[in-house]
Amino acid sequence: MTFPSFYNKVQDIELYDPLSKMLGAFDDGIIKFKYIIAVKAAGHSCPTVAGAYLMLAKGLKELYPDSLPVRGEIKVEFKERMQDGVAGVIANVVSMITGATEFSGFKGIQGNFARHSLMSFGSDISSSMRLTRKDSGVSIDIYYDPSSVVADDRMIPLMNKILSKNADIKEEKLFGELWQDRVKRLLIDNFDNNKVVRITKV
Repeated sequence: MTFPSFYNKVQDIELYDPLSKMLGAFDDGIIKFKYIIAVKAAGHSCPTVAGAYLMLAKGLKELYPDSLPVRGEIKVEFKERMQDGVAGVIANVVSMITGATEFSGFKGIQGNFARHSLMSFGSDISSSMRLTRKDSGVSIDIYYDPSSVVADDRMIPLMNKILSKNADIKEEKLFGELWQDRVKRLLIDNFDNNKVVRITKV
């Protein structure tokens, strides 16, 4: 399996998962997620998948400034309904990393470690996503806007040629390279760009 080399340069997201420690999945309970895992789960790499990963990479550090984020102890809210826009795509990535789910998640062990009912949609918020710590109640709003990292002008014509089955192999390859170049610029070149991801405390 080959993939763009920059995937390995994206910052990892590290969390402590008390359930995995108890059940012996990871001796120390620490889990590291790499961007390639999000890509595999989504089946593709795009500004939406990158945005979900980027919002968590930055947001979890803000929410837990002095310790590792605790997987299964983070509530997630979205302004959009699940079926609207790209909310479902983002939610899938966020759920995989945080453990939070709406209804389908782990029900817990004797009242501990439950992950269901930690994710909600159609919330009365203005941000792209709100994260809340269950232990302290501290919340942050995360705003994601990739528009300042513009796509190459060649992408739309190339996409149209591909979708109409008129592109040759070189054009298909170029389109993929240009597409992933924008993802790279979002995740690496603009990781600290507040125009792309902005975080405020609630």
